[in-house]
Amino acid sequence: MNRLLMAILALGLVLFTADLQAGEHRIGGGANYWVAVDDLDEEGVDDDDGFSYLVSYQHWWDFLGIEVDMELLPDRFGETAYAPEAYILVGSTIYAGAGMGLIRTDGDFADDPFYAFRVGLNLEMLPSVYVDLSANYRFNDSAQLEDDDTDIDTDTIFFGAALRFAL
Repeated sequence: MNRLLMAILALGLVLFTADLQAGEHRIGGGANYWVAVDDLDEEGVDDDDGFSYLVSYQHWWDFLGIEVDMELLPDRFGETAYAPEAYILVGSTIYAGAGMGLIRTDGDFADDPFYAFRVGLNLEMLPSVYVDLSANYRFNDSAQLEDDDTDIDTDTIFFGAALRFAL
């Protein structure tokens, strides 16, 4: 799975290296509401949902796009985390995509990346102003939380909104 996703991401970038300046650049930010798939109360974790905030860059060529985000998760299972992430997107107004990222907690990056699938709706509200409504499913193997003796399954669903401006 890791190699397949990396190959798809690399192929998407290689196919369009000649046209990197063509297309539309969008920059903005947004917020997500996330909830853990498993009931983590049984594992002794009280906070199994919360909000995250992100800054985002997208580049679109017709029906293919890439997105790079830096996400702040201020209370991810009781800890503050950061997540740089990247997606390959297909579509236009309605889109879908796949991506990966890496969680950084307590000054250390996770050993393994997370993988995500996304569906969304890109709406041009004003000329060069876009609202992006999306849903993500993130696959994480597990997380070793501070002051916890067990690894927990941290697969998570995200519902988000972002406001981006085309440059």
